[in-house]
Amino acid sequence: MPGASAFAKVALLAAVGFREGVAAPQKPHVLFILADDYGWANMGVHRRGEGTSKQAKLETHTPNMDALIDEGILLDRHYTYKICSPSRSSLQSGRLALHVNSVNTGVTVVNASDPVSGAAGIPRNMTGIAQKLKSAGYKTHMVGKWDAGMATPEHTPWGKGYDSWVGYFQHANDYWSKGMPIQATGEIDNCLNSFVDLFMHNETFRGGVRDGISMSPECLKDPSSFAACYEEELFKARALEVIRDHDVTSPLFLFYAFHLMHTPLQVHDSYLQKIDELVGEGGGEKISTQNRRLYSAMALYMDEAIGEVVNAIKAKGMWDNTLVVFSSDNGGPVYEPGSANNHPLKGGKYSDWEGGVRVNAWVSGGFVPKAKRGSTYFGVMSIADWYGTFCELAGVDATDHASAKANEWLKEKHLPLLPPVDSMPMWGFMMNGTNGRPTLHLSAQAVLQYPYKLIVGKQGYSRWTGELYPNCTTIDVFNADQGPFFQEFKVFDHALFGAVREESLDRITWTDDCGAGCLFNVEKDPTEHVDLARDLAHQDIFKRLAAELKTLNEGNFDPPRGVTSADACMKCVDNGGYYGPFVDAADWYTPLPPRTPGEHQKDETLKKTLQVINNKILEEGIAKAAQAVLPLFRSAFGKTLDKCFAVNQETVV
Repeated sequence: MPGASAFAKVALLAAVGFREGVAAPQKPHVLFILADDYGWANMGVHRRGEGTSKQAKLETHTPNMDALIDEGILLDRHYTYKICSPSRSSLQSGRLALHVNSVNTGVTVVNASDPVSGAAGIPRNMTGIAQKLKSAGYKTHMVGKWDAGMATPEHTPWGKGYDSWVGYFQHANDYWSKGMPIQATGEIDNCLNSFVDLFMHNETFRGGVRDGISMSPECLKDPSSFAACYEEELFKARALEVIRDHDVTSPLFLFYAFHLMHTPLQVHDSYLQKIDELVGEGGGEKISTQNRRLYSAMALYMDEAIGEVVNAIKAKGMWDNTLVVFSSDNGGPVYEPGSANNHPLKGGKYSDWEGGVRVNAWVSGGFVPKAKRGSTYFGVMSIADWYGTFCELAGVDATDHASAKANEWLKEKHLPLLPPVDSMPMWGFMMNGTNGRPTLHLSAQAVLQYPYKLIVGKQGYSRWTGELYPNCTTIDVFNADQGPFFQEFKVFDHALFGAVREESLDRITWTDDCGAGCLFNVEKDPTEHVDLARDLAHQDIFKRLAAELKTLNEGNFDPPRGVTSADACMKCVDNGGYYGPFVDAADWYTPLPPRTPGEHQKDETLKKTLQVINNKILEEGIAKAAQAVLPLFRSAFGKTLDKCFAVNQETVV
């Protein structure tokens, strides 16, 4: 157990019931639930404080999660990367984001000169956690968002060890149509977002989802009118099916990656009505803004889905030996239309403030020792640490031998070498209540040596939100072009705001500059109000952390990912209009039914159009082509992003 103290080892063995001379303990079933863009204050447990208003408590309705936390362990210092794809790559690969993927790269990007790391997400030759668990006898299944690579089959959940998967590849899609509107990700790809992002693989099929519900006349014509067409319904149904059909003689690893709570903010009307009724019955006031109401209703749906899956595990008789792990992939986005709330923490997604990287997380299930149930673990933990922890519980070596082997070839070709696994096995530390991570490299701009945290350079979304956020004042400020605006609009994987004046961009993204560094004691000052960087008593700590960050950054992994590829678009057309692998995937897909003459003509027309677009990108340059559509983005994300319902407006803080 690399990095674990002798005390932690003993605690681990005791926790899983090992005794000398007794057979090895049974491997636990593992349900890993990953929420997307889930705000700190949007989980009920974080609204329990005496100072929390009645209205805030009523709007945050997560009874199933609250009960699971009360029966499990709340993880108070669970950290992720500040954006989604790096966090997901970190979880799957066991590396800190800076050693696997620290950028949100478009799925159609490829660098032909580097067949290992030259694409979005996890490099091809890194071993995934599902592969490790399969080697330990686990059945591995996934539902939901991937966002850790697509270019080749090896980049997908199939290539990373999952026996089956139904979900989508990119940052988000439309919950109803499963297409790629700008409102989903804030991006236009070189395929003009023309395709559906909903994919599946199992023992007999690999390709776009063409199930009876998604392809039904109702869902094709008017999906938002039918609850069954909601994407999360499809994911939940598949998760329940996996549990129902599982042979309990083998351990199960089920990775349930919600689309919720990511944009676009969409949920069936019945859940909006439910949250309205719950607030009203509790004596609260009508939720004052459109997006806060949507976010609350989406959290309610997610909570109910978690409850259903947990009940299915109990009904199957698996609960006593099941470990449930829950985490968000990053802090909640406080920009419009993200509409999360991380109160009282500072900042949100895209920032290294606590609101961006310290996330909702907990463990529960019958596998948690009775003595630890209802407790809180205050030790520092990274999302990367679940890789080593699961390997430890499954009894397999966490070392990535495949990446070490690939490095021999990469070294010969003078290509970037793959970093080793960073993951720390944490179960023993959780059991004995000690901190197993004295240093955590959060990003190229932040390091945590608990309790001290150093942040350098510019940080977006450098504000504190109020209890009820976003609110009508938020909308007024936004409409006055004062932010908070989304900072990562892209066209053809090129940042749109590159030509915007720096001071204007800083204003609308609520950016502050820490310069050489801001220093906080996040134990005494969890809301990061008191900067100690200029305090004489803390100069040694400041210098130590600054030197540590500089040293750590020397080992960052940042291979050239490449540029957008027209081949990706052509492959999508050939796949029947679905996103999917486009490199080394010629014979990988399940053959489609023959296309009709009309469908074939339509496909060829689309291919020609997309080829013209991609040729234009090459001729004129990405930057010029991207900047031409900036006004379209600003108008599309204008005053329709949120709506105030209240007559008497609240204030933002």
